[in-house]
Amino acid sequence: MTKQNRAVARAAVQNNNKLRHFLLTIFFLISAALLALPTFAEAQQYKFDTISVEGNKRIESTAILTYAGIAKGQTVTAGQLNNAYQNILDSGLFESVELAPSGNRLKITVAEYPTINRISIEGNARLKDDALSSLIESKSRQVLNPTVAERDAARLAEAYSQAGRLAARVTPRVIRLSDNRADLVFEIFEGDVIEVERVSFVGNQHYSDRRLRRVVDSKQAGILRRFVRSDTFVSDRIEFDKQVLRDFYLSRGYVDFRVTGVNAELARERDGYFITFNVQEGQQFTFGEVSVLSEIEGLDAAVYLESLKIKSGVVYSPSLVENSIARLERLALQHGQDFVRVDPRITRNERDLTLDVEFALVRGPRIFVERIDVEGNTSTLDRVIRQKFRIVEGDPFNPREIRESAERIRALGFFETAEVNAREGSTPDQVVVDVDVVEKPTGSLKFGATYGSSVGIGLVVSFAEKNFLGRGQDLSLSFSTASEEQEYFFSFFEPAFLGRDIRAGFVLRYQERDPDQARWTTSVGEFRPSLRFPVSENGRLTLRYTGKNNKLETGVSYPGSLIDQEEARGDIWQSALGYTYAFDTRNKGLDPTSGVRLEFSQDFGGLGGDYEYISTRALAIAETTVLQEEVTLRASFEGGGLHSPNKDSRVTDRFFLNARQMRGFEPLGISPREIDLSGATSQNDALGGTYYAVARFEAEFPLGLPNEYGITGGVFYDVGSVWGLDNTSGIGTIVHDDFNLHHVIGFSLFWDTAIGPLRFDFTKALKKETYDEERNFDFTIAAEF
Repeated sequence: MTKQNRAVARAAVQNNNKLRHFLLTIFFLISAALLALPTFAEAQQYKFDTISVEGNKRIESTAILTYAGIAKGQTVTAGQLNNAYQNILDSGLFESVELAPSGNRLKITVAEYPTINRISIEGNARLKDDALSSLIESKSRQVLNPTVAERDAARLAEAYSQAGRLAARVTPRVIRLSDNRADLVFEIFEGDVIEVERVSFVGNQHYSDRRLRRVVDSKQAGILRRFVRSDTFVSDRIEFDKQVLRDFYLSRGYVDFRVTGVNAELARERDGYFITFNVQEGQQFTFGEVSVLSEIEGLDAAVYLESLKIKSGVVYSPSLVENSIARLERLALQHGQDFVRVDPRITRNERDLTLDVEFALVRGPRIFVERIDVEGNTSTLDRVIRQKFRIVEGDPFNPREIRESAERIRALGFFETAEVNAREGSTPDQVVVDVDVVEKPTGSLKFGATYGSSVGIGLVVSFAEKNFLGRGQDLSLSFSTASEEQEYFFSFFEPAFLGRDIRAGFVLRYQERDPDQARWTTSVGEFRPSLRFPVSENGRLTLRYTGKNNKLETGVSYPGSLIDQEEARGDIWQSALGYTYAFDTRNKGLDPTSGVRLEFSQDFGGLGGDYEYISTRALAIAETTVLQEEVTLRASFEGGGLHSPNKDSRVTDRFFLNARQMRGFEPLGISPREIDLSGATSQNDALGGTYYAVARFEAEFPLGLPNEYGITGGVFYDVGSVWGLDNTSGIGTIVHDDFNLHHVIGFSLFWDTAIGPLRFDFTKALKKETYDEERNFDFTIAAEF
């Protein structure tokens, strides 16, 4: 390289070094400026001597300054100004907020949200305004808050979703008015109901799909889809269905049952769901060996074993185990043994599919009830809830008794929800029982219509209050009128008389009857106070007094006839003491399958009054299900007798068989009669009998129609008789006063509709007497609206 070239190269290197130095200098200056800028901003401070508020009309300036949190003379940063802006905006009272600092002066400019003038709901047809309005948080004459309005719209949309209208949309609209007012309108597009097209089950072998559909709450859409709410798809209902299926199988001995999955598929047209429950039934277990073991010194297990009612070979049911545990613990308390707990120890025997149950009597922890706190009851008195506890403050604590008390409180029917929980008290050996309830309406005013082929068309008006004045008392007032019968009724009952399990009350009743098949009419006024109390686990005894004024009148007179003789005695005052013993073992669990009801009653007249008598009645009903619980078999036996020492009973006292007791005949169709066989008069008086006996056998079964139609069929066979008279001294001829059985067969059609239960009976008398009045068809309906 030449000398000249080396000089040029050195000059170029020097120039490059100068340029690099210049660029580095510029970079460091810019970086320093950027780093210093936030520090400078953060360091900027304000101090305002004057703070003004503009744009507010309803909201006081002092309230806005309180939201801002800035005072005169206070030194604030830019970050604090931003927080003040956000605080005012978050109050939900203003559409816009602007903070403008200028020297030592701060101007706050706001634009208020309008006041709600009126809230309206438009576009709703399926859900009523009252139901939707209760879900809206926004209120008239309050400041409109868009966030609250959006929440309201979401609640309304959820209500439609619960009703099966998943496509429903709710849009809040604001219509501006003068004076900063606005109407809030919720525009609703309801959409179509997404129905459940089919509910099916996979894996079930012991019970058919049709039987299981009766268990779950989800229903298939049918011909009554416009009236049936349970055929709409609600996702939350699936979990409930899974639980009731498990309860159903457990109560029938299938201890390993489980729902392995639920598929809810939307149809291709997106107008319906197909729900499939995948179940695993397992095997049915029965009770094997049942024993009692005492782990407490001095406690004889044999005494407790005798009180158990579980028998080997009976289908296993958790409810039977729970009832046995409660029975043993109550027996321990009766023997003066506190803190005794029953621990059920279950052993599986896979070979013979039995479960051995050993009830171990063990000593529980010494824990006492410190107090019982009741909250949430605004109308119901505390004592109404406390009466459902069998324990009081200071008693030994029993967790099982607490759970049972919670069930008794829920069974009152006074509360939407009732939660009973125990928590630790002031000391480790004490607990506090918390009762939290949410009340619901307990009164009802009903207007109804009834029809019976024996009494004609009638109207019913009734008022009922199950929790009168919050005291848990039951008050009822009603009157009904039909072409052949009118009745006025009033009742009042105290379910916990003197704080005990005694139902005390009275009934006032006035009834007028004018049967088409008779020439007589009756008017009855009755006063009946009573007491009912338990005498055993399944037995109840009712004691009553009956005071009754009975008036008999005839339209056509046949002097000397028995009816005319009875009318001539005038009004009769009856005064009687009576009792009824009822024993009921019918299964009260999920889908009851069997049980019996026995009832025996007597009334003794002559405690004052004009008429001495002894009236006796007996009733026995047994019911069970067969063929995978598809068919219900029912047998009823009923009978009674009337004894009057002075042989002075009247037609109003003697027995007749109505359509409920024996089908196939008119209400006065089976009876001893007084007839003018000479034909001189048209006398044909149904007199009633001093004895009656009826046996009814019935089978109810599905007709192959979907359950959602609510239509089932039945066949029945009734056999019975009315006979006996204590006075036969009339002018006519007495017929049919001896014991003659009448036989009837028939077919029934039951239809559970939205307007009420309908029943159609088609009957044929296989054996009857000459003057009996037969009825081949009977139709009844009862509806409330």
